[in-house]
Amino acid sequence: MGVPFVPVRGYAGSDVIAGRDDFTTAPNPFNPDERYVIAKAINPDVAIFHGLKADRKGNVLVGDRNGLLLAMASRKVIVTVEEIVDVVTEHDPTGWYIPAIHITAVAQVPYGAYPTACPDYYDADDAELLQYVKASVSDEAFANYLTEDVFAAGSHDAYIQQKRITRELAGLTP
Repeated sequence: MGVPFVPVRGYAGSDVIAGRDDFTTAPNPFNPDERYVIAKAINPDVAIFHGLKADRKGNVLVGDRNGLLLAMASRKVIVTVEEIVDVVTEHDPTGWYIPAIHITAVAQVPYGAYPTACPDYYDADDAELLQYVKASVSDEAFANYLTEDVFAAGSHDAYIQQKRITRELAGLTP
């Protein structure tokens, strides 16, 4: 948004901000008796995230407002999407519109959000997310998970196909 900070209410009265150098508290300038948590603005050099769809002009539709905010805050924005369509407009009720002016590059990557959900395309794979979380206990366990479960497939398409077959055999929807 082009501002150096933003007031937030979510952490007011908690000790979460005690160990953070990007949060502080300040009085409300309109009512000095109220204090607000102030968060330092985040301006990434590059943002990479997954969206729902894009058009060939670079307009993108994402599933939640966070993608829009991230795109507006970042210097360069790379978005993977489920599909490329003829036109994405700000009037599409299925998501949040990001105009092409905020987008650096778009790539079509079906199942690019897997194992998390992509609204109106697929649900999260809870079993895979649980496996991911369990593997996150150490660098070694996570490296093994990546090597044996993710990279062993050889490509994103092969990985997704392997996971779809596993889900179908387990009686889950693809």
